[in-house]
Amino acid sequence: METLQLEQAIEAHFAAGAAASSDPAAMAAFLELRDALEQGVVRSASPDPQSPTGWRVNAWVKKGILLGFRLGALHDLTGAGLSFVDKHTYPVRLFTAEDGVRVVPGGSSIRAGAYVARGVVCMPPMYINAGAWVDEGTMVDSHALVGSCAQIGRRVHLSAAAQIGGVLEPINASPVIIEDDAMVGGNCGVYEGTIVRSGAVLAPGTILTRGTPVFDLVKGKTLRATPESPLIIPEKAVVVPGSRAIGSGKGHPNAQSWGLSLYAPVIVKYRDEKTDLSTTLEDLLR
Repeated sequence: METLQLEQAIEAHFAAGAAASSDPAAMAAFLELRDALEQGVVRSASPDPQSPTGWRVNAWVKKGILLGFRLGALHDLTGAGLSFVDKHTYPVRLFTAEDGVRVVPGGSSIRAGAYVARGVVCMPPMYINAGAWVDEGTMVDSHALVGSCAQIGRRVHLSAAAQIGGVLEPINASPVIIEDDAMVGGNCGVYEGTIVRSGAVLAPGTILTRGTPVFDLVKGKTLRATPESPLIIPEKAVVVPGSRAIGSGKGHPNAQSWGLSLYAPVIVKYRDEKTDLSTTLEDLLR
């Protein structure tokens, strides 16, 4: 069916609540949505130049993903001597060479309902959850997680143990978005709808959340999320983990005597030719 018809069907079956569990039409609509997600025809968040953040959340798609959990029954998915039990509506995706996705042996999983474009490299063990979008030329390195509905752009490197948070509820909440050509270092964590703009670099160990202020040393300002907007890392910003002293006048009388400081991500520069030269190895590894 057309996308608008699919949206209307998903909205209706989601609103039906528990009654949808016994409705074959609900399952048919969900399976069509799951296929559309895997093919990249629909996505949980889409670029939108008219939006203040440049992105639009497609709440109906997230409702459809949740509908799949509601409709799913626990099935034995055991294979190769390993035991797995999960909702039958979200099996592990299987790939062929024709898909053009490089999934290296060693314990990686990509759930049904995730879009993984041609040229993506998956290094074991890694995991991509339902509703996620991973675009062309991206590398998902060992122990990396792409959470449900997270949006990963083209030629992104998610380094070892990078954690990209997912979100299904609340329905209107924006997922984490990593735009084209960004680099996410090892053991980074990006959560709660944070947007990392094109070409930005997160040094290893950087943690970004909705409540995390980011200190831009280059431009002399502090970046924060607002009630209307998530935390946004600017284009080509280079962010490193830092710290800031706790002032004694802010309700922490022992802070100075104990020499305490708090974690603070810091923008130390904006990406230039020298920074780009250091990423040449990325292309060689692909």
